[in-house]
Amino acid sequence: MTDTKKSNNVLKRSLGLTSLIAICVGVVVGQGPLITILQGVGINPTGFLVAMLIAFVLALGYVFTFSELTLMMPKAGGISTYTEVAIGHLPAIVVTLGGYLGIAVFAGAADLFLLDYVMDALYPNTFSHFGLWIYVIIIILNILGIEAFATVQNLLAFMMLAALLIIGIAGVSSSEVQDIPFDNLFSGLGTLDWNILSLTVLAVWAFLGMEFVCPLVEETKQPEKNLPKAMIISCFILLVVYGLVALAGYHKVPGEELVASSIPHWVLVKSIFGENARLLMAVLAITAAATCFSTGIASISRMLYGMGKNNQLPSAFRLIHPKFKTPWFGILFQCSLAIAVYVIFQDSQNVIILMMISCSAIFLLVYITAHLNLIILRKKYPEFHRPYQSPFYPVFQIIGIIAMIYLIVNNSPSPEMTVSVYLNTGLVVGITALYAVFWIKFRMKKPFFKGEPIEEVH
Repeated sequence: MTDTKKSNNVLKRSLGLTSLIAICVGVVVGQGPLITILQGVGINPTGFLVAMLIAFVLALGYVFTFSELTLMMPKAGGISTYTEVAIGHLPAIVVTLGGYLGIAVFAGAADLFLLDYVMDALYPNTFSHFGLWIYVIIIILNILGIEAFATVQNLLAFMMLAALLIIGIAGVSSSEVQDIPFDNLFSGLGTLDWNILSLTVLAVWAFLGMEFVCPLVEETKQPEKNLPKAMIISCFILLVVYGLVALAGYHKVPGEELVASSIPHWVLVKSIFGENARLLMAVLAITAAATCFSTGIASISRMLYGMGKNNQLPSAFRLIHPKFKTPWFGILFQCSLAIAVYVIFQDSQNVIILMMISCSAIFLLVYITAHLNLIILRKKYPEFHRPYQSPFYPVFQIIGIIAMIYLIVNNSPSPEMTVSVYLNTGLVVGITALYAVFWIKFRMKKPFFKGEPIEEVH
């Protein structure tokens, strides 16, 4: 292969610290987590704020783990790369396709529906399929190059954070007569019990996903310094922003109203600024959805690209656009699936929600797998160069594994939905495992559970 051909199939390093933070924050602060935060506050405000602190600690744990793994093997494949070295190809393929691609397809479709719903609530009968048009624009920007993606991501993330800070600060500082006093919030600390763990199930979703930045390591400037710093800074930004929004929700809206609403963030915005705040709510909804779309597309397409390079997927996933240096096939593949689900289930949106929850159980397996990968690789390669090492090893890893198992067991939002969630989870795992078995046996001709030498992927 000539140097020109090699350069045409290589990703371009363009992402600095600011862009990485925008990516980390952007993928986490979506409308779904905002709904979860406000409904959690509505259920038990004191308990939920403590649960947020627990979720923050768990988030730091997976940030430490992913930082060490990524900088040991700075490749675009992400979790599939680390897992193929630590455990083998079969779990690497299942956890990546079932967890990341599955959640991207069904959560992506659910986010499209949610954006449509919010815009229709704000401006009835004005926009048709608004979410789909935003999604298509984001797809095009992702294909046009990492610089275009980073520029738009920085702008969207800044607008979203600005909107959330305005809402949070205005809500917390409000001194209207009908506002709920903060005194009762702190008086509840003495009555907390183990029920706080059920609230942690809600709170943790507001901090999951920052590792989406890791598959962009081949496009990151000074990754040894910038990747861990970006994720850690993002953890603290999320804690502050979500904390302000949660306190504003408690201060301005009775808990039963937050729990009863399907869009409690709009209830909060109205309570602070009145009905005329539609534009602020629209900005928040659009930027929150767009940043999630953009980061998910960018990150997962790089995972698929890395899997293609490792021969875990067909060679088409290795394709890089000769001009824009983006994995265009992976982008179009995942987005086409999400759009197809969105179109097919227009009248059955509950199916999308059920499948999203089912795939989220596999998504939680990603974190268990990552922690296990780190423990295994510490034993297999104790002398291997690690530009970053997880602090307090293996404390965060053991706590993270136990916590994620608890979250998987308690993942279903209602007892009657539990059976369906686990059946669908098993179906997704079964389909991806079936693909993995046939592909590894007949195309890769590799063992299912034998780790690859780290030198071959490093």
